[in-house]
Amino acid sequence: MQPDEVYNLAAISYVPMSWQQAELTGEVTGLGVLRVLEAIRVCSGISASRSPGRGQIRFYQASTSEMFGQVTESPQNELTAFHPRSPYGVAKAYAHLLTQNYRESYGMFAVSGILFNHESPRRGTEFLPRKVSLGVAKIKLGYDRQLRLGNLHARRDWGFAGDYVRAMQLMLSQDEPADYVIGTGETHSVQELVECAFGAAGLDWREHVVTDASFIRPAEVDHLCADSARARDELGWEPKIGFEELVSMMVDADLDLLASGGNAGDSFGPDAW
Repeated sequence: MQPDEVYNLAAISYVPMSWQQAELTGEVTGLGVLRVLEAIRVCSGISASRSPGRGQIRFYQASTSEMFGQVTESPQNELTAFHPRSPYGVAKAYAHLLTQNYRESYGMFAVSGILFNHESPRRGTEFLPRKVSLGVAKIKLGYDRQLRLGNLHARRDWGFAGDYVRAMQLMLSQDEPADYVIGTGETHSVQELVECAFGAAGLDWREHVVTDASFIRPAEVDHLCADSARARDELGWEPKIGFEELVSMMVDADLDLLASGGNAGDSFGPDAW
């Protein structure tokens, strides 16, 4: 039996790692998508003549706001030009355009969700929001005293991962394939994230946060904000969890985790500063 739907969420997705291992990032995040698309095309019996094949496998590609990079307009929508600022963003742009190409060339039901930063208590500890929530929990419980961060002024559109998974499912349930930008439409600075997280634990961030230049990217992405009007109008999608609720959820989860003697890596696994 062949699948009805394929969701490709696999990637080297930690931006700093993409600088350290650029070739691996290109292989996994870029060429990996080509291999998946080719496998779906072959399994579906689709030829270069766009023959209908043996059945339509619907494919979802996880694209990213990092493709916009040095933005030409704000907020960003499905027509905003790409100017990625990392090997990760470049590889994702390749995969995104390749997905479009297979849709247009072979008539495949292949779509990309251009997802802005999406977080949850299951986020890897190397990613900024989880690094912050876990750091706050360690400081609150007396395991640590400082949290070292890079650029506090960068702004992101942060949302709850559960809301974004719902958007993925909606994309593959439509009659016609199309790409969609998914985000909250609100931006917050890293400093706002830090203030909110420490506040949720009853702490003053200024007593604990240290700026460390080693965490600043070679080419920074300063401001990303989603225009999800198309998703709202065509999919009926909108986020249900707001920024402050999301940050509090993550801090509370890490406080519970550490208080119960759990290990962050063991419990939750390992777009980023």
